[in-house]
Amino acid sequence: MRLAWITDPHFNFCALDAWDGLVESLRRGGADAVLISGDISEGEDVAFQLKRLADALAKPIYFVLGNHDFYQGGIAATRTAAAGLGREHPLLHYLTALPTITLSDQVALIGEDGWGDATVGDFERSPVRLADFLAIDDFRDARTADWKAILQEQGRLSAERLRLKLAAAMATHSRVLVVTHVPPFREACWYEGRTTDDFWAPFFVCGQVGDVLREAVERHPACRLSVLCGHTHNAGVANLGERLSVFTAGAKYGEPDVAGWIEIAPGAILLEW
Repeated sequence: MRLAWITDPHFNFCALDAWDGLVESLRRGGADAVLISGDISEGEDVAFQLKRLADALAKPIYFVLGNHDFYQGGIAATRTAAAGLGREHPLLHYLTALPTITLSDQVALIGEDGWGDATVGDFERSPVRLADFLAIDDFRDARTADWKAILQEQGRLSAERLRLKLAAAMATHSRVLVVTHVPPFREACWYEGRTTDDFWAPFFVCGQVGDVLREAVERHPACRLSVLCGHTHNAGVANLGERLSVFTAGAKYGEPDVAGWIEIAPGAILLEW
């Protein structure tokens, strides 16, 4: 199986010729399926773009949502709508709402949105304020003093969902491919060749998901995890031990492209990017 990986395409910023170029790259590369690690678009355009891409490729699309995908709505309602896309279009698969996907006898696929969860870095002293706080109902309708608690709760929920999926996938497979939006470790949160500082980390690292990933590899010594993420728009690789690697892909607004190609071989995941 040959998978194409896309992250942060932000199709709402994408001109038609750029969208056509992406589709042609996916066709020419021989993608059997597509993985999208979030920030597909914004609001109702997310569903439109996913259906449009599935219709153009006639291939399965496995996706998680990024923070931009929740703009113009609430977190719970957006996730419910994303889960419902699979009933509307048989090629669309929202990994956050799904159990283990078996890619081969030894390789499994799972996914979780994740969220910058204010558990890494210095939230209190950070001057960073994302557009999320004005564009997502959960934050806009809350007091500023409650934002940290909301971020941490979203990280906790992501971690709990992922913990269950990891346990099931690693019990039956020797390799697990994890798709998420937010880097789960400071070491995987890249910007211009360096990792994040304490001011940006609260919004660009999902520390609770990182804790769950570390616990999982300790409990399953015969299994290896490969994590695909985005969010930072900058690329880098972080190896957290011999059996846990995180690949963070770069992206440019208005220029969606294939971040990498993944070959599912017997007992192996081969990434070319």
